[in-house]
Amino acid sequence: MDSIVKLLQRHQGFFDKISKNMYLVAIKDGFISNMPIILFSSLFLLISTLPAYVGITLPQEALDFCNKVYAYTMGVFGIMVAGQTANSLATSMNRRMPAGKAINPSSTMIAAMCGMLLLSVTNSVVAVDGVDTSVFDTGFMGSRGVVSSLISAFIIVNVYKFCILHNVTIRMPKEVPGTIAQSFRDIFAFGFSIIICAAIDFVCRATIATPFANLVSTLMSPLFSAVDSYAGMAFISGAVALFQFMGIHGASVVMTPLNAALYGNPTINLEVFQAGGHPTLALTQDFTSFISGLGGSGATFVVPIILMLLMHSKQLRAMGKASVIPTIFGVNEPVIFGMPIVLNPYMFVPFLLAPMANAVIGKAFIDFLGMNAPIYTLPWALPGPVGIFLTTNMQAISLLLVVVLLAVDFVIYYPFCKAYDLSLIAEEETGAEGESIEPVVDTKAIADKMKSTGEQIKVLVLCQGAGTSAMLANALREGAAAEGIDLVSNSGAYGSHYEIMSKYNVIVLAPQARTYYEDMKADTDRLGIKLLTTRGKQYIDLTNDPKGAINWILDELNKDK
Repeated sequence: MDSIVKLLQRHQGFFDKISKNMYLVAIKDGFISNMPIILFSSLFLLISTLPAYVGITLPQEALDFCNKVYAYTMGVFGIMVAGQTANSLATSMNRRMPAGKAINPSSTMIAAMCGMLLLSVTNSVVAVDGVDTSVFDTGFMGSRGVVSSLISAFIIVNVYKFCILHNVTIRMPKEVPGTIAQSFRDIFAFGFSIIICAAIDFVCRATIATPFANLVSTLMSPLFSAVDSYAGMAFISGAVALFQFMGIHGASVVMTPLNAALYGNPTINLEVFQAGGHPTLALTQDFTSFISGLGGSGATFVVPIILMLLMHSKQLRAMGKASVIPTIFGVNEPVIFGMPIVLNPYMFVPFLLAPMANAVIGKAFIDFLGMNAPIYTLPWALPGPVGIFLTTNMQAISLLLVVVLLAVDFVIYYPFCKAYDLSLIAEEETGAEGESIEPVVDTKAIADKMKSTGEQIKVLVLCQGAGTSAMLANALREGAAAEGIDLVSNSGAYGSHYEIMSKYNVIVLAPQARTYYEDMKADTDRLGIKLLTTRGKQYIDLTNDPKGAINWILDELNKDK
């Protein structure tokens, strides 16, 4: 196992580069920015569908209201993804543009949304009450059109980049206000982008009599079908865990290219279910969140329970108690970095094997035992057992799946946890001690100085999904309140921070977001913001020690003085 871990460490730089690829980052940002649409619309979908299966009949007016909200939120999801993906990609490209040249992210966002409509939507004329009326076929405006959304975003941003680098623009006199001049500078780039998207769709319709979005969906179908197999689901589940084992956010690398299916397949499953059929597409966000990733990457739901109740070393018992609640809600970084699991030879096999086993078992329940594949997209932070029960439309057999998964994961993890426990007991008996966070600054003196000057520390903590970052933000607030430090702290997901980062004077990257440090540094240096990053165990220690967390922030700030 040691040799495998050393091999992974030698190639960690390569995997870091993959995770930082600006196109993957843009796709991830495009979906993260639109998560409120998914979560909010899913709530109304649950309200409209679940009561009927427990014998409650809602008034038709209530059903129409819920369906309308869903249709005008999730129904335009693809358009919104196009805009936010283009915005993120343009922002990333601007870091690599020559001095004095920059892409306008807002303009690319608008152009990408228009391009997505051209690539995805069919406009036709129908007779309504004897009057010819122009109507949209909205089938690909939602999650089904996500692939077209991404293609539109990539085309638009690269066309803008070409036009700006080659000065294909309209230059206005210096007396013209900046906002008006910017609009004229973007005319050629916007126009060329739209013409390209329209031409692509026109060629598809003229040659094969189908919209571009439908063509893409057909071409991608074999790939998604292959991934939706037993081998495919096991492979992507193990790949996510492998990246996470190296301290890299695996879902950002492995799942991002599959987002079109992950968010589109639940819609297909729901349509099949509502038509009286059996939904079978396992490649969904909820499957990866609640079944193959029960308790987070590596299927670690049972790990804190094993540590807390069955291990004897002080370190593991303490880590079990500290991480059990977050892990239940899918935030397993405390156990991943605190145990640690990351680059721990003892944990390599179970961390990869458990999610792969869960994926195979979950798919077998769908294929052979009649369990519904996920028909909703629920908040990933729901406890796994609750998520499984709800997303399968409260089938009793889903509860059996929960029991089976927990039992299998326990059998996989326990022997390796026990072996690691014995090694730690031996270290503790010889007096080996872990790291501790010691106060390094006079917090009272700093608090008094800040009160006299009116200075305030404003901290933004970023991780991949805004779950782990909230833990440190909370610890900082608690520590600041106890020490009398004027500090405000908030948490967020990397990629959703661009519009708000200027409001803070300190930004902290959680361990799974540390690969973005160099890209982030260019922005923070320009804005005069202190950028900090942490390693795994250090970060978890800080989240569990509010006083140590505030001391750490103050010490880092004092280094610049």
